[in-house]
Amino acid sequence: MSNSRDNLYAVPQLDIAGFRFDKAVASVFPDMIKRSVPGYETIIAMTGTLAERYVQANSHCYDLGCSLGASTIAMRHHISHPNCDIVAVDNSEDMLKQCQSILHKDDASAPSGLSPVELVCGNVQDISIVNASMVVLNFTLQFIPVEQRTELLHRIADGLLPGGVLVLSEKVAFDDPQHQELMIELHHNFKRANGYSDLEISQKRSALDDVLVPETLEVNRKRLRKAGFSSVDVWFQCFNFASLIAIK
Repeated sequence: MSNSRDNLYAVPQLDIAGFRFDKAVASVFPDMIKRSVPGYETIIAMTGTLAERYVQANSHCYDLGCSLGASTIAMRHHISHPNCDIVAVDNSEDMLKQCQSILHKDDASAPSGLSPVELVCGNVQDISIVNASMVVLNFTLQFIPVEQRTELLHRIADGLLPGGVLVLSEKVAFDDPQHQELMIELHHNFKRANGYSDLEISQKRSALDDVLVPETLEVNRKRLRKAGFSSVDVWFQCFNFASLIAIK
């Protein structure tokens, strides 16, 4: 995995383009997400724990918006049932190239018998979910157009086996303006503590405007229940980042 430090927004830019998961982002992604998303490593580790609990024999698992495969690797190292595989999907060829390299290293260093992984380059909205016991959407839904989110969650719910689980991690918004500003301030302080300058924070925020669209936890809960999940709630939250478990 690349150990390059994220300095993509360290130099002033006259024209800040919308954020894209391109080769430059892929090359610094581990550092970027670790220093930008509070609790990210905990969410990844617990994704493995949830896989141990919920993945069923003879089923598929899906990592939708897999990036460099952190959630995929966490799942495959904790699946104990036979005849399971993981379909890891991302629409960035640059991210998948690095993901493939990381998976090769994981295959070489890990015990035999790990669940096989199929990498798919495409939009998660176009992927068929079938015979699934676990689906992961870690910081992916927030990049999908709002009007397409409900249909995607319906298809995930329809493709899950009874007792199957969806892990949905998102940046979230708050209805209370004062609380919203507080969470933004705390998040920015988190990034400063991790070495980002005010310039980097400001330029990254501009790049994400209209690209990453967060919604409130209540909107996410209602959408998941409407999609057909019987149990929905938050299991992790730090500032304006949260992860929900939705059980079929």
